[in-house]
Amino acid sequence: MKKHTTFEETRTALQQGNTTCAAVTEHYLETIAKEQQINAFLDVFREDARAQARVVDRKIEEGTAGVLAGMVMAVKDVLCMKNRRVTCGSKILESFVALYDATVVEALRREDAVLIGKTNMDEFAMGSSTENSAFGPVLNPVDQSRVPGGSSGGSGAAVAAGMSHAALGTDTGGSIRQPASFCGIVGLKPTYGRVSRYGLVALSSSFDQIGPFANCVRDAARVLGVIAGHDPLDSTSADLPVPDYLAALTGDIRGMRIGVPSEAFGEGLQQEVRESLERAMEILRTAGAEIRTITLPHSRYNISTYYILMTAEASSNLARYDGARYGYRAPDITDLTSMYVESRSRGFGAEAKRRIMLGTYVLSAGYYDAYYRKAQKVRRLIQKDFLNAFTQVECILTPTSPTTAFTFGEKADDPLQMYLSDIYTVSANLAGVPAISVPFGSDNRGLPIGIQLIGKQFDEDALLRAAEVLEKAENPIHSH
Repeated sequence: MKKHTTFEETRTALQQGNTTCAAVTEHYLETIAKEQQINAFLDVFREDARAQARVVDRKIEEGTAGVLAGMVMAVKDVLCMKNRRVTCGSKILESFVALYDATVVEALRREDAVLIGKTNMDEFAMGSSTENSAFGPVLNPVDQSRVPGGSSGGSGAAVAAGMSHAALGTDTGGSIRQPASFCGIVGLKPTYGRVSRYGLVALSSSFDQIGPFANCVRDAARVLGVIAGHDPLDSTSADLPVPDYLAALTGDIRGMRIGVPSEAFGEGLQQEVRESLERAMEILRTAGAEIRTITLPHSRYNISTYYILMTAEASSNLARYDGARYGYRAPDITDLTSMYVESRSRGFGAEAKRRIMLGTYVLSAGYYDAYYRKAQKVRRLIQKDFLNAFTQVECILTPTSPTTAFTFGEKADDPLQMYLSDIYTVSANLAGVPAISVPFGSDNRGLPIGIQLIGKQFDEDALLRAAEVLEKAENPIHSH
């Protein structure tokens, strides 16, 4: 089996009787064992995955299998799976076991995906490099001296290294798209509210969204079709019908208006990334799309607005880890205050502490109006920029990240430089719109470059259609 097998290829082989789900699962388990040094997984469900694969094979024989039958999937360790640890990459939850399945996990099981394990991540999804896990960093399979991106680096690396067909990640400010870009795969962040967040351990409740990593746009569309939809258990999930995303992949983007923000060519943009963006514009134009220059005037405030609001929400959400109810409790404590202080001091890593302190500061009485309230107003202006842009265009095209994957430690001592690696991705989370990263070329060191498309709310169809046009131009083997 080739390293970058798409699920489409596996599905055909299963239908023709050329392989079995059990054989496919075994192949992925062997790859995980072989590529252990990448540290993509925190838990591998060997026996469960084998048992699940046997059940799926029976269902395929009987003709009762779900739409993901034979798809081997990994799940970021921030999503609850019943009777499995959910560590969030943190020492504070190292031994915490979930009591129920997240809604997205239930959906995958229902459609017969084989769940192979939980993936490593930045602690509580805080980071752009997966260097902040309490269980060690994840290596980028393309070049192991470099980061895989974050915070869903384990999920990105698992798919890129051929350890699973697809994986679920979460995206708060780019945590699916940026690892997809660094690892050379597809990563999709759906519209806020398109996918239930029930069973997701929250970092920042008004930003977090669950989405798929895959080796091709078609696989990502297939997974999205399964996990999308209204969930009464999540009050923020939208009660809207789920379209047939696979049917949307017609390859026809004639007449589609695609906007390129003048701000996309800002300073700090790696030359090869700029060239890939220009080439993507040319390919879309050749396919019949109309490329327009647009402006997102408030985009220079994206990073500061995002980091004020996200840290404020993180500070509130992480207040529950206090040593009293669940998770890590420091030993040798004498009173309530020392229990709180010691449990949190020893349980959280440096980046989690930094963001909790920033968030607590911007929410404090003296600074609430100056920072938090002002950031909420700017967020509204950023959302308006997108609403205005989408009266002129259907999609917006930008780089996913200003650079290709950086080396370990390169930005660890300079949080601001690290935060700036999210400059192109955070806007979609601030505006609650869908976005996708597609691999598009590489730099002179052979490191993948990702191109991002941003769409209107709940218009993942157009996004996927344009993304597949780019993918096929770049990688004809994904043409079906």
